[in-house]
Amino acid sequence: MVLLCLIWGAQQVAMKAVADDIAPIMQVAVRSGVAAVLVWLAGKWIMRELWLPGVWYRSGLVVAVLFAGEFLFIAQGLRWTSASHMAVFLYTAPLFAAIGLHLRLPEERLSAIQWVGMSLAFAGIAITFLMPRDGTAIQSANAHSLLGDLLGLCAGATWGFTTVAVRTSRLSEAPATQTLFYQLAGAFLVLLPLSLLTGQSAMIFSTDAVASLLFQTLIVSVASYLIWFWMLRRYLAARLGVLAFMSPLFGVLLGYLWLAERTSFGFLLGAGLTIVGLLVVNLSNTAVQNRGIGAAQRRNSHST
Repeated sequence: MVLLCLIWGAQQVAMKAVADDIAPIMQVAVRSGVAAVLVWLAGKWIMRELWLPGVWYRSGLVVAVLFAGEFLFIAQGLRWTSASHMAVFLYTAPLFAAIGLHLRLPEERLSAIQWVGMSLAFAGIAITFLMPRDGTAIQSANAHSLLGDLLGLCAGATWGFTTVAVRTSRLSEAPATQTLFYQLAGAFLVLLPLSLLTGQSAMIFSTDAVASLLFQTLIVSVASYLIWFWMLRRYLAARLGVLAFMSPLFGVLLGYLWLAERTSFGFLLGAGLTIVGLLVVNLSNTAVQNRGIGAAQRRNSHST
């Protein structure tokens, strides 16, 4: 899980590092198209999984559009803000997922302590936007940075709503490769035309650009996502979700080490408060699941 978080934290940094050679929106289109083919081959011919019929034109289409929207916001946001800012705002996704599931599923109702965590997280988001940005890097010290940060927050929202769409549809019963294929195919079909229409299709295949695309395609879009879904089938999702908050920390660290990005005190304060709030929400979920498991074990022991 630590390795996955390091990979996910490096994703935005890898995109930003080669943005002058290949526009981020084109990077996502290319990697998604190649990864979609690889995931389809893995699901159909290697794992021999049985995909659910008749879901692509309903829930499949919904998650495809949401996933495409998430990476459209990421790609455009990276034009204006730093990779470290994007890493933090992207991982606000659990906030939006928790609210959506609270409204859609009775068993996902938020407790009082979780609402406290949500309030802390949203207060942290407000601080990152409202605190002065003096002393930050040039690309983060103007109005464009605020726009990029806002797009990062939109990316987190669409990621969270994708989780809600999967959990509340037949895709919750589908193999991981089927859901992932819909998402990747949707990103390719939406973002490739957009990159051509907006004049962001030029590609310079430098050594760094090729290495970044290979990393994003093979490691991020295929291997890490499939491993993540595999882990979700074997471990408690809430426990994994708590560990996943290492990703924005890795993103900020790698942005500093790789791209020499600087962040303001206000951003660090707000990001820290947001992560604390998200941890409160997820740790509460973990405690509830642990109590449920303990009760089930006691019932089993008594019946034995």
